[in-house]
Amino acid sequence: MTEPGAAIRLLYIDDDRGLSRLVQKELGRHGYEVICAPDADSGYEALKAGQFDVCALDHYMPGREGLDVLPDILALPTPPPVVYVTGAQDGRIAVAALRAGAADYVIKDVSEDFTALLRSALEDALLRRRLERENEEAHEEVRQARDRAEALLREVNHRVGNSLQLVSSFISLQLRQLADEGARDALREAQVRIEAVAHVHRRLYTSADVERVQMDEYLAGLVDELGKSIGPDSDGPRLTLHAEPLQVTTDQAVSLGVIVTELVTNAVKYAYEPDAAGEIRVILRRLEDGRRAQLTVEDDGPGLGDGQPKGTGLGSKIISAMAGGLRSAIEVDPAHRGVRALLAFDL
Repeated sequence: MTEPGAAIRLLYIDDDRGLSRLVQKELGRHGYEVICAPDADSGYEALKAGQFDVCALDHYMPGREGLDVLPDILALPTPPPVVYVTGAQDGRIAVAALRAGAADYVIKDVSEDFTALLRSALEDALLRRRLERENEEAHEEVRQARDRAEALLREVNHRVGNSLQLVSSFISLQLRQLADEGARDALREAQVRIEAVAHVHRRLYTSADVERVQMDEYLAGLVDELGKSIGPDSDGPRLTLHAEPLQVTTDQAVSLGVIVTELVTNAVKYAYEPDAAGEIRVILRRLEDGRRAQLTVEDDGPGLGDGQPKGTGLGSKIISAMAGGLRSAIEVDPAHRGVRALLAFDL
């Protein structure tokens, strides 16, 4: 690329020596360094050997015509823009040159208008090439900035996940020191909530996409961890998952994970008698409109009875807050035998 203030290097390929000298003289007055080549092959060799800012290529020449050598020129590693020059009034030749990759074309004659038109076409071609390069550079800068941001976000997710895991470990240590069963239950519930959030960050750290979460895969890991918290050898309820493949944003995944954790924990505590067999089902499906999805957590227990959730009410407040963040609310199916909690949300 020519430095600001430097002469513009033009390769003019034409077998008409008189016109070549005219172009060399006229364009030389306007800051061009014009190198002339008498035929297609010598012009092609000159382009391979040296750096030119722009090229003007005649159509009719002995040996190969301009359209024959144009593909070879454009196949060079860094070809200059090519302005096609033809003495023919047949527009089909100009159209063929443009389709083959020429930047512009000029009708050739021996008047002063030709050199003025040629210079205008050359300058337009150079301007378009400069704008193309600037656009490519801008896209590359954006890509690099995005890659740096994604790498930074991935590292943040890694550190957040590690920090949450450390908090969970502190809770485990605290549990060993507590004798009060009520306090122990409260800490266990807090630990499960922390693990639900930490699981999102662990998935984001190992995922190529740091902005969206594959929800079916996330729920599979979360349900597996919740199942382990019940106890692998327990005779209590069994957790099952039926999730359609779909992606959600990071914030949505955190909210949905916490909601599933709260609903499953509540079902484990209240749906069945201690060590009684039963099933707790987590279902995620895309709704028919394709723009919304529905999360369902259901059991076959005795239901809500008086219609009021059991427990301290903290879980219900957490669920309401998380559902509000999804611009939705939990609905309970009154026709279901046990408890069926439904949450519809936008994708």
